[in-house]
Amino acid sequence: MSTTWTAVADQLPEDDQRVLGFIPGNKVFLPGKDLQFEQREVVVLRFCKDFYAKNEEKRAKHGLHFWAGEGNSNHFFSDVTHWCPIPEGPSSSE
Repeated sequence: MSTTWTAVADQLPEDDQRVLGFIPGNKVFLPGKDLQFEQREVVVLRFCKDFYAKNEEKRAKHGLHFWAGEGNSNHFFSDVTHWCPIPEGPSSSE
């Protein structure tokens, strides 16, 4: 199965849509491993449209939108370069 990635500059997901986000060079620190990390460039995120609309300072620094992650994997809008819809799982007959 191939995944079709959409550049953030070309199109954004729907507000509150869960997607796969591509974050070049994203490092995730491993719990209990004294600053050891692994690189995870594809993560599940929820798009938060106009998240900083009422906060001029944060909007100027981080952009209007935000990506809410699972656990502690939130990301500022500029971190994500591409996204794609989360593919559906296999059907019960597979």
